Amino acid sequence: MRESTTVVETDGFAVHAVHCTGHRPGWSEPEPFTGDQIVLVRAGRFRMRSRHGRAVIDPAVGYTQTVDEEGQFAHPAGGDVCTAIMLSPGLWRRPSGPVRVNARADVAHRLLLRPRPDVAFETAERLMVLLAHLAVDEQGGKRRALVDEAREAITSGHQEAVGLVPLARLLEVSPSHLSRTFRRETGMSVTRYRNRIRVGRALDRLEQGERDLSGLAADLGFADHAHLTRTIRAETGHPPTVLRRLLRS
Repeated sequence: MRESTTVVETDGFAVHAVHCTGHRPGWSEPEPFTGDQIVLVRAGRFRMRSRHGRAVIDPAVGYTQTVDEEGQFAHPAGGDVCTAIMLSPGLWRRPSGPVRVNARADVAHRLLLRPRPDVAFETAERLMVLLAHLAVDEQGGKRRALVDEAREAITSGHQEAVGLVPLARLLEVSPSHLSRTFRRETGMSVTRYRNRIRVGRALDRLEQGERDLSGLAADLGFADHAHLTRTIRAETGHPPTVLRRLLRS
């Protein structure tokens, strides 16, 4: 089941919070896209099949779509929470397909969802910041399938995803091939992707008001409080204390 709530709506763009529930491992019927749209994941993950091939959609990889295209979806891991950003013609001039979502885009995404009184200017500027941080990924084929499997293992916390070597063993490839292919397909190393996922989960906790950074570091597998702070600052440009204030202001 899919529930959609309008966050903001203007003549040029609209932002909708979408919550999909239920476990559906099989593919849906083809769903036509009725307009230009960017879909970003806040929580959970799902699979998508379109003319660009198959892709795993999670907080680090969203997708863009244009009118007259269609897609199919599967939810083998359960439900998800997404943001659907509808754009007027010409506002997004990049091709459709998977789009990379780095940690700075994640912060911009979260700020876009926070209500502001000046929608025409302030909210629109926040949207422009988000669009500037997104990078289209036009690659496909067998390499993407391998990388999708690796990403799913990391995000699901698979017991073999504790390091590059056991992860490569799980996927039946060499560590060097996995490392090289992952970087080629995603624009980041496996380590950077793992950090991207962990930083996203840290942002969730900070947005909820988390103050125990040592406990947060332990929960997310960082070596210590300092390691957590360095990684978050490197990925977002801000330390945890600033992000907590920014996201809760």
